[in-house]
Amino acid sequence: MDKRLAKRHKRQVERAREKKQVSEPDVRTHEEIQAARETSHADVSRANQPKLAASGRGFRNPATGTGSAAKTDG
Repeated sequence: MDKRLAKRHKRQVERAREKKQVSEPDVRTHEEIQAARETSHADVSRANQPKLAASGRGFRNPATGTGSAAKTDG
């Protein structure tokens, strides 16, 4: 590696070290962690219910209208 690339690499490494963030330790008790895990799980009782569609038409369905009137040969 020549001197120019070595200096550039050294600067990049130094910038990366400055930007590095240290995460804070989790100070919650074991019970608090378990409770948080249980509340974050999906509600299983709602999983078997059928989902209702928001509307009967699709997003790109031309029947929904584009705001312009239909052209006629009249």
